[in-house]
Amino acid sequence: MLKRPIYLSELELRLHGEVIFKLQLEVFPFKMDYKRDYEVILREVNEQIYNLSFDFLRKTFHLTGLRETRHQSVTEFFTILQQVFGQLTQGIDRIKNTPHYKMRRESHLVEASRAKRVGKENIAFLRKRPELFVPGQELPTHVLETRRYMDFDTAENRFIRWVLLRITSKLKELRSYVAKKGTADPVLLKKIDVMRSQLQRLLQQDFLQVGDMKQVSITLVLQMAPGYREVYGIYLLLMKGLSIQGDLFRLSMKDLAQLYEYWCFLKIHDLMRRKYELVSQDLIKVNRTGLFVTLDRGRKAKMVYRNPRNGEVFTLYYNSLPQGDSHSTLAQRPDNVLTLKKNDAAIEYKYIFDAKYRLNPAYEGTPYWKKYKQPGPEEDDINTMHRYRDAIVYQDQRNGEYERSMFGAYVLFPYPDEAKFREHPFYKSIQLVNIGAIPFLPNTTNLMDQLLEEIIQDSPEKAYERSTRPRGTKEYYYNKFAGKNVLVGSLREPSQLEMALKHQFYHMPLKNIADHKLLTQIEYIAMCQSRKKFHGPGNTGIHWFGRILDWKVVRRREITERPARPGTEEELYVKFTIERWERRGRPIALGGQGIYTCLYTSKYMFDRASEIAELKLENEEDLREWREARRLGKVKVQLDHTDVDLAEKVVGIRVNPL
Repeated sequence: MLKRPIYLSELELRLHGEVIFKLQLEVFPFKMDYKRDYEVILREVNEQIYNLSFDFLRKTFHLTGLRETRHQSVTEFFTILQQVFGQLTQGIDRIKNTPHYKMRRESHLVEASRAKRVGKENIAFLRKRPELFVPGQELPTHVLETRRYMDFDTAENRFIRWVLLRITSKLKELRSYVAKKGTADPVLLKKIDVMRSQLQRLLQQDFLQVGDMKQVSITLVLQMAPGYREVYGIYLLLMKGLSIQGDLFRLSMKDLAQLYEYWCFLKIHDLMRRKYELVSQDLIKVNRTGLFVTLDRGRKAKMVYRNPRNGEVFTLYYNSLPQGDSHSTLAQRPDNVLTLKKNDAAIEYKYIFDAKYRLNPAYEGTPYWKKYKQPGPEEDDINTMHRYRDAIVYQDQRNGEYERSMFGAYVLFPYPDEAKFREHPFYKSIQLVNIGAIPFLPNTTNLMDQLLEEIIQDSPEKAYERSTRPRGTKEYYYNKFAGKNVLVGSLREPSQLEMALKHQFYHMPLKNIADHKLLTQIEYIAMCQSRKKFHGPGNTGIHWFGRILDWKVVRRREITERPARPGTEEELYVKFTIERWERRGRPIALGGQGIYTCLYTSKYMFDRASEIAELKLENEEDLREWREARRLGKVKVQLDHTDVDLAEKVVGIRVNPL
């Protein structure tokens, strides 16, 4: 069995103890097409880097300077131009509809009888020229006539013309270079000629019949006006050039394992950006000489994404741990860490994706074949994932305690048969203990894409349940819905709400509490504003809640903050003293339901509910279904009664997709 999928053998010939010939052989198992992998992975790495570079420059062109690269090749220039030429022509056509101009005045000396418009400037003009007056008359023989006209000869239009002329000149240079070759590419020549003809058409536009540009003046029109800002951004793309530098582009075939590590990071980014919005990245940086790729083993990189459906933020780290994570013993540095900040969760859920360009070919008769019956990752790599998950910890700043912060760890390895690998124990172990392996190659990304989708769509509870927990954590689930420590009461009228908020209390008839033992476990009071009593948009639902400071059973007449209704003075009431009323950031809507007397629920459900019917979820099965449904869209819980406290069961949970 090959302990390492890639290894070296050396043969030396010596004469009198001196090495005169040395042959080095690099051996790969036949199940790994390393040469094809190198070519395809390198091509995809370049593609991803250039895509990131274009995106970076498009978003930040107005922040970069105008210093051009000194050694930009025509090949680089044409590569970029092909990507943006359509946007360039569209930008010019957009300017044509509303070109920038200045209103100018032109004055001519004409006979007074023919002048149509005579301005105030004639007063000073005629005062200095008395000869224009006929002796004995007050009227002049000639006056200045001023006319206003639109002048397109502005700095902005001169800049646009200059950009088009520069591009035309570069294309002419490229065509001459290509034509000199013995076997000129006719397709490339045709592309260049088509571009040049389109540029000539654009240069004939009326608003571009202006003078030469003497200096670059970056005005607000160039940075913000429709059409102008697009052309200005394209100018920076073209003239800045892609002077991409870094260890990434100095890798040879012997560095395939390192190249695979880079590719895994970039491909995970590619899978993420297709579905989610890229908020920020520090992989591509710019300085005066061009763009730099900060992707090598000695540096760190970070990509931040946002889920447009629910606003959740994800961060992909390369070669570093998230802030706050550390190691209590030996240093740990996994290749890629994905952190997910889920709504309704106070912690981040973190997953390791470690790239290993190693494959055990499982040759027949080897121990690996006897155990797994098919190729797969090395067992040592799986053990490394267990080590990562146990060794990387988070220290709680409040009490100093250490907690495991990684919820899953996966080996990414080069194997092309995804369908076959589904039966491998190291793939099935992902569902069991959230540690395993994923085959990952340029044409083998489906399983990885599915796993990313699953862990991102998981509710916080399901994400927690995926990980292997120590014994004794069953109480994690307790009191999520069983411990009813919130009483939601109804209000008779708006004045009751005003008095409750003013005097920090809430009262209700003792008879409405069927089980008096509940009084000992209630910690919070919430008030429900019904549709019948509270009119107007935004006035219904549950807006206010507060922690109970004290409670006591008294006669209704003893509650002096609010007068009693006739006939109720001697009835027993419960008076809750509230520590402080708090207003929910988002009220719990009625959703067509109501409360007849009072409703009991848990603080866990109260904090997460968006409609009042959700407070009735009382068993683990309904709660699990509701949690997962919330990840897919807006949830509608259907009960068998319009008053939530009188409902006996949940009829159904319906999802309205986001």
